[in-house]
Amino acid sequence: MLPPSRTQLGLFFILLCPANIIGLWWAVGSPLVMDPNSICRKTKRLAGKQAELCQTEPEIVQEVAKGARLGVRECQYQFRFRRWNCTSHSKYFGKILQQDIRETAFVYAITAAGVSHAVTQACSMGELLQCGCEATRSRAPALPAAMTGSEGSAWEWGGCGDDVDFGYEKSRQFMDAKRKRGKSDIRTLIDLHNNEAGRLAVRNHMRTECKCHGLSGSCALRTCWKKMPPFREVGDHLLERFNGAFKVMGGNDGKTLIPVGRNIKPPDRQDLIYSADSPDFCVANRKTGSLGTRGRVCNSTAMDVSGCDLLCCGRGHRDETLLLEENCLCRFHWCCVVQCRKCTVRKELSLCI
Repeated sequence: MLPPSRTQLGLFFILLCPANIIGLWWAVGSPLVMDPNSICRKTKRLAGKQAELCQTEPEIVQEVAKGARLGVRECQYQFRFRRWNCTSHSKYFGKILQQDIRETAFVYAITAAGVSHAVTQACSMGELLQCGCEATRSRAPALPAAMTGSEGSAWEWGGCGDDVDFGYEKSRQFMDAKRKRGKSDIRTLIDLHNNEAGRLAVRNHMRTECKCHGLSGSCALRTCWKKMPPFREVGDHLLERFNGAFKVMGGNDGKTLIPVGRNIKPPDRQDLIYSADSPDFCVANRKTGSLGTRGRVCNSTAMDVSGCDLLCCGRGHRDETLLLEENCLCRFHWCCVVQCRKCTVRKELSLCI
């Protein structure tokens, strides 16, 4: 294994500086730290339930690490066309975490969701001794809309349902650590709220899947179970919440959050919240964590956030032609080789100036 680079080391130590656990698990998403034993050994700041799980259930820590990486990848996918593209660059990401902006809210939510999703998935796959499939339910499931009108079919819970409650609880133990409820700190209240919104994006969108049993393709009996949504759907849902996030301020009692603006309904548990306006992310600024958009690829014909007008912040763009070599005309030869030719492909790119 290659030794960690200075950038990787910087990412690890910078992200450990915040007292919150979110920086730790995004450091886990870097190539530097993948082994749960290494995580627990290097992070002596862990205490309480985190430290206990490190010592007694390292396999859970490994799944938490997978969940963090899942959150990193999904965040970078969802923001790939935006001015802030969810970079995990060590010199800039730590600055994002120090602000109560929309982007930080999404980071917290998608990481908590990723941990919940990964731990639940490991339970269903039989990779953890502490959990397994969801306990069989005692009552018949609700008939899915697509199957209404079916007559004479019996229903029962069976199969291997996802034990989302176990994943939810492990995510809560790790993500909410060192963030005690009731403390007079608006940042704590906001972080806890966004963590919960991420977990609910998984738990509240469980779906019922069924399988038919019977002779000659009949459906005399349907066995049904609860299944988590694909994580891409979780990311899509949280991006919608990001677009409609609520700006809040602390109440006089220091324990409540109040939406900013008149005639605005209070955010519910699934909404994302923030207290400070985001920078425009147009130019590089290490103080705000902005990498800027100079040199970013944009879409010269799009009118949305990926379009050159918005992504380039009105600075304009330049067109560039690249000649790339790609594999083409691939053929399989028995046995067992795939041979390809090299083809030159011309690609037209628009880059922000």
